[in-house]
Amino acid sequence: MLPEEPTILLSFVNMKLRDEFSDLDDMCDALDIDKNELIEKLEKAGFRYDEENHFFK
Repeated sequence: MLPEEPTILLSFVNMKLRDEFSDLDDMCDALDIDKNELIEKLEKAGFRYDEENHFFK
């Protein structure tokens, strides 16, 4: 289950990307997360995925 609060979700996702997964696709596949839903939720909170560096900012 993912955190609902956007800033906590951001922290959780970036930690997972930094510590466990090589990119967003790998993380979403492994954790059975809808990638588009996740991106949309974080974009609504003002965060964008940096594909080159593999984290949200």
